[in-house]
Order: sequence, then structure tokens, then C-alpha cells
Amino acid sequence: MISIKALHKSYGSTRVLEGIDLEVNSGEVVCLIGPSGSGKSTLLRCINGLETYEGGDILVSSERVDRHARSIHTIRTEVGMVFQRFNLFPHRTALQNVMEGPVYVKKESPAAARAHAVELMEKVGLGHRLDAYPDQLSGGQQQRVAIARALAMRPKAILFDEPTSALDPELVGEVLGVMRTLAKEGMTMVVVTHEMAFAREVSDKVCFLYGGKIVEAGVPQDVFGRPAHPRTQDFLRRLLNSSEAQA
Repeated sequence: MISIKALHKSYGSTRVLEGIDLEVNSGEVVCLIGPSGSGKSTLLRCINGLETYEGGDILVSSERVDRHARSIHTIRTEVGMVFQRFNLFPHRTALQNVMEGPVYVKKESPAAARAHAVELMEKVGLGHRLDAYPDQLSGGQQQRVAIARALAMRPKAILFDEPTSALDPELVGEVLGVMRTLAKEGMTMVVVTHEMAFAREVSDKVCFLYGGKIVEAGVPQDVFGRPAHPRTQDFLRRLLNSSEAQA
């Protein structure tokens, strides 16, 4: 589904991604973990063509990702993205936000787009808030609308860039619940997250990034239970100590 080979990305003289290799099969959930600044979000933005890259290749369904090529529009409809901030149109209702892409990008009829949008709003538990505007919704509800909006394009995969990082702790669970449902249904997902319990439970593969490189990758039982790389060990130990301190 997504194939990344020897990917390099820099901002000026600062190297952000150095030789990333990653394969994401159809139906897989891959979680990217690591400290801030390790290149996780940049990697997602390269996959979706929001960033250019200087070296290597990214293929989505065998089509090379190039933000300057005509094919990038097709790739972006096939690979949805959910950001940290919800980026909903404030002047449109939740339902209208979900309908926007299918009507204006995919040229679906408003009636068909509305029917599908209502189904998706029900799916994310917000069938009762169709006519609410974003400022009338909680952060968790806005993020669920954002997920429904991504699903409305009928993507082959969805990229999640720390989708719960902007939420109050009590709202995190409702968003992760929707993502768990998508994983069970076989949606291909690449997720940047600091929610280690979610990554351990849901992912098929976990990749630990440090300094723009994937320094360790494997099934969650190995990465969390028997981390081999010292950087991974230190990162998980710090998270565990932080969690214990907060408790």
C-alpha cells in the first residue's frame, strides 16, 4: 500500500529524515513513536505530498508521491490525513464539513454526499450533532468530525498526526475508540502517537524514530516488551517514569 525507500528530507542545512525505509501493507496499522523532533510528523507530510523530499522514493499503490505531479491530487484522495488541530471550517456545520470534500473535490451529488456523511457521523458517534458548528463542539467531538471528514473521501489509508495531543485527557478515549474501530475494520493507518497503550494494543508494527531515522521497528510485543536499541529503552523508561509520577 505504502512503500518508502531511502527517504531523505532537509530544511536548509538541517536534516530531518535520513534514509527512512518503511513498508505499510493494506490493512496494517503502523504506529510511529519517538521524541519530539525525531521526524515523525514530517514523514507523514511527505507521504501525503504536503512536503517535498530530496532523496529516495515514496510509492502509494505503486504511484510515486510527487507534490508537483498531477497524480498528487489522486494520491491525496486515496490517503486521508487527520491533524493535531482539527482544521474544520468554522462557518460550516459538522455535516457540511464532512460533505465538503466529496462534493467539491470528488464531484459527488450533494444528496449522495449528505447520505454518506450522515452515516459517517453516526459511525463516529455524532449523529445527534449534525447541525452543530465547530465552536459548539468539544475538542474530542471536533476531532471525530475530522476523522469522519477523512473517511468521506473513501480513502485507502489514513495518516494520523498525533490526533489526541490537542485534547484534554478525558476526551482522548473517545477519539481512540473511533480509531480502534477503524483498525478492526481493516483500515490501513499510519499513526504518530504518544499514546503507548494504544500503540501496544492496536498496531501491527511499531517504529521508533530518533534523529530522523527508524532505529527500531517490530511487532509491539517486541518493541515495548524487549526493546533492543538503547534509545528505545531510554525513551520508554522515561515515559514509564513520567506516567508513574503523574499517578
